[in-house]
Amino acid sequence: MIVDTALRELEARGNPIRVGMVGAGATGRAIALQLGTPVAGIRLVAISNRTVEHAERAFREAGITEWRRAGSAREAEATISRGTPVLTDDPSVLTACGAIDVLVEVTGTVEVAARVALEAYEYGKHVVLVNAELDSLLGPILKVKADRAGVVVTNTDGDEPGVAMTLYRYLRSLGLRPVAAGNLKGMVDYYRTPDTQRAFAEKNDQDARKVTSFADATKLSMETTVLANATGFHVGRRGMHGPACSEVREMARLLPADQMLRTGLVDYALGAAPHTGAFVIVHEDSPLKKAQLAYYKLGDGPFYVFYTPYHLPHIQIASTIGRAFIHNDPTVSPIAGPVCEVVTVAKRDLKAGDRLDGIGGFFSYGLIDNTATARGMAALPIGLSEGCVLRRDVRKDDVLSFDDVTPPPGRLADALWREQSVIWPVAPIPRKASGQGV
Repeated sequence: MIVDTALRELEARGNPIRVGMVGAGATGRAIALQLGTPVAGIRLVAISNRTVEHAERAFREAGITEWRRAGSAREAEATISRGTPVLTDDPSVLTACGAIDVLVEVTGTVEVAARVALEAYEYGKHVVLVNAELDSLLGPILKVKADRAGVVVTNTDGDEPGVAMTLYRYLRSLGLRPVAAGNLKGMVDYYRTPDTQRAFAEKNDQDARKVTSFADATKLSMETTVLANATGFHVGRRGMHGPACSEVREMARLLPADQMLRTGLVDYALGAAPHTGAFVIVHEDSPLKKAQLAYYKLGDGPFYVFYTPYHLPHIQIASTIGRAFIHNDPTVSPIAGPVCEVVTVAKRDLKAGDRLDGIGGFFSYGLIDNTATARGMAALPIGLSEGCVLRRDVRKDDVLSFDDVTPPPGRLADALWREQSVIWPVAPIPRKASGQGV
């Protein structure tokens, strides 16, 4: 049964999917707004946010006029069962609540979000990650633990990895051969900071650090890493090729054919119309099939670009929620161990004793690289960089390694990273042989 029909049947039976959301920033509020419509067969029944006022704002903007504070999972379950949504500053209230079916994690954190996901598994909840920060770092190990718990963990349709993966899976189902996929990006400037992005962030009611991660290539790298781990595609060089073009279909001739055919590629189109969405490139070398594709105005081949001209995470997430709950079908999740990861690169000259400020900060940016290459350098993942203290000076644009830093003690994310690395050991490519630079 397709998701649309199944959701409408759930609505008709008065048995909608009950969604709890952790995080009420700009993206969380947009999701609440859409789910509060409400979407047929789905109800937003709970929000957790460390600043309760932001969660209250999310409910109000969604048109939800009544809610109750809950201090325990039992209290939340009783309130939801009476038809009233709940609000809390403690995500464990939601993870343990028996009246929640699917948990949407939208904090953009790593440490907190990892704990939320693992706790949700313990209580049999599917987890939708609107959180490329976590997924790009620990997606494979989180998938293993979700499988063991019998639940789904998935990134979301609407974010670029989900848009690309939905298109990829559709094309694959038609008997086509995808060989590349990725994002459309308007600009990239590695050296943007919260100071340079503050005015734009305030104008658009966004967080300055989040906006910085959009501009400095970190978020782009995290999203394409999620896609790489879901497809098995590699990256052509650290940071991707990212060719500038006026229209996305030009990507068919701008990416290296040998790399697409050998490993598959994740990459991005810079400045290309339609300026939003995601693309997938397929390869076809049959003369008769190429003639048919030319007749239907897809070009002369052998590479053909398909694309989705929008990405709307707050709207398209409903499809991911439905697919996870109804069909146990993750929209986008790792197929095995990490294929790519996001390494930490110095945004300026750094000094011994500096404490790194993480994703979207002043000290570093993140670039996607193949896991084997990154492991060969003992590269520090950007998702583990926050709070690390430099042991030595590092030059601008150098990749930071684990040897360069002292991490904060006792972090769950570090333990999960080590566990993930043990499950999927990688034969590292020596740095000299990689041929990859910033």
